Formats: sequence, structure tokens, C-alpha cells
Amino acid sequence: MLRNSKLLLQNVKALINQRSSAGLKYFAPPVKYTDFKQVERPKLRIMERVPQYPPNLRPPKMQKKLRFMRGPEVLHNNLLHKQYGIIASGGGRLRWGHFEMMRLTIGRKMDTNRMFAIWRVPAPWQPVTKKGQGQRMGGGKGAIDHYVTPVKSGRVILEISGKCEFAEVKPFLDLVANILPFKAEVVSQEILDQRAHTNELLQKENQNPFSMKYVMQNNLSGCHRWLSPVDHKWFGKYV
Repeated sequence: MLRNSKLLLQNVKALINQRSSAGLKYFAPPVKYTDFKQVERPKLRIMERVPQYPPNLRPPKMQKKLRFMRGPEVLHNNLLHKQYGIIASGGGRLRWGHFEMMRLTIGRKMDTNRMFAIWRVPAPWQPVTKKGQGQRMGGGKGAIDHYVTPVKSGRVILEISGKCEFAEVKPFLDLVANILPFKAEVVSQEILDQRAHTNELLQKENQNPFSMKYVMQNNLSGCHRWLSPVDHKWFGKYV
């Protein structure tokens, strides 16, 4: 009898210690998506590989036009649905294969019952010419090989919205962002707001008068000898 009472007392003490070590948990209430409305086609649509021209129009050729990729994006740099997306961190070009990679990857990973995705870039429209291997120099401009979509730094590539959290969509959006032909990152509206607030705070509290803009405009150390016109325009921020 005494042995059984000792065992019971030990079990009660162990249970008390376990409960005291576990403690009470306080979880945040779940997010309520009151303004969410599911769209008819939640998946990304298929992009055309070649733009459709009128039958009487010959497909035009084009120069490289590097200015389409240089500098910051000033228009399509915000999230329309204020949730999540992929933003380019540098300039580059998107081919049709990149569009298919993004469409298929996100289509497999996304829950279409409570999420939807939209494109924020147009279909490939800029022609890229190429000559066959082994041809001699001259003979005019080569034939059109493929079409691309030029992208500037800060351009929103695609968006995902719906009844979802950032931790749900970030893993498969990272898969897409790491395969793109330029530097890209997965962002949320909170990240963009915090980044804008930090940049504004740094500019307001900066005590160093020798910024990159001041150095370039005043030709300190004779930097005008090796600076390019692009540096004078963006002050070393975009290459």
C-alpha cells in the first residue's frame, strides 16, 4: 500500500512539473479575408510565343534597345492586390520558356480554391535576330530567332493573392525567382512598406555630405574621366 502511494505521488509530481514547464500558449487570431473574391481563372494564362501581326504586315526587326532594361521601373513597381509577388532586382529579358516555367511551377504548387495568380508583364514582343552558324559577315540583318520581354529593375513580374499567408507562397515563389535570367526576389506588401520607410529614414538622418550624387556632380578626384553617361543619370545605382 505504501509503495503504491509513493508511485502515485511521483506520477502527480511529474504531471505538475510537465504542465508547469509547458505553460499556457497564446496564439494570434486567424486572419479574416473579408474582401477576397475568387476569380474565374485562378491560374496564370498561357502567353503567346510569337506576337500576332496582321496577315499583310511583315514582322518588323528591331535593334537591341538596351534602354528598355536599364534604370528603375517607375510605373509597374507596386502590388495591385497588396499581398505577394515577385519583383526584379535587376534588368534583363524574359523568353517564352521563362513564362512557361513560371506558369507550370506555380500552377502545380498553388491551391486554386483559395488563391489566384496574375501576370504583371506582357507577352514576348521584342524581336531578337540571329544569323546561322558559320555564315560570313555582311549580308544584312539576320532573321528573327525569338521574341523577348525586356524588364527593368523594380518591375513586378507576377502577383499571388487570396486566402493565404506569406509563409505558404514563399517556398514555391523562391523556386521561380531563383531560375529567372536576372536577379529577382519574393516580396510582400509589408516588406515593400518597410523598405520604403527605411529608405526615407536613411535619407532624412544621413549626416555624410559626400553621397554618390554629390561626388559625381562635383567631379571629386576627377571621376568624370571614367564615368559613363548612365552613371551621370542614375549616380551609380543602376548599371
